[in-house]
Amino acid sequence: MFNRILTVCTGNICRSPAAEFLLRQRIERTGKRVEARSAGIGALVDHPAEDATRTMLHARGVDLSSHRARQLTRERLRWAELVLVMEKHHRDAVLAMDPTARGKTFLLGHWIRKEIPDPYQRGDAAHAEALQLIDEALEPWVSKLAG
Repeated sequence: MFNRILTVCTGNICRSPAAEFLLRQRIERTGKRVEARSAGIGALVDHPAEDATRTMLHARGVDLSSHRARQLTRERLRWAELVLVMEKHHRDAVLAMDPTARGKTFLLGHWIRKEIPDPYQRGDAAHAEALQLIDEALEPWVSKLAG
């Protein structure tokens, strides 16, 4: 099992924190523990999660109030045993920063063959769609990681 998982998106205020917190919650429900973190390739450093994302996750019992956006760095990539990105261009950015991350970097939607589009400043419907895709994409990962 991978114990250190990094989720990556662009600003680190919508998709990757949602995936981080949901992944941690779901794996812990299986009785296992995982250290999940998130970062952005163009992070809005120190910003909290986007209001719509916070509100939608709060309705599911997930509290994102402690989240502050972090910039993706080589050190964060090297800390991670598994890196899950939202879109193919995020994978390209990860590999440009650290080519040694190639074998451990995958699309979050790898098993469902989908990318997770950025909902930032696109309204509640876009946030709901992104969260639905994150939910769908997490299921096979949780199954494989918690095995």
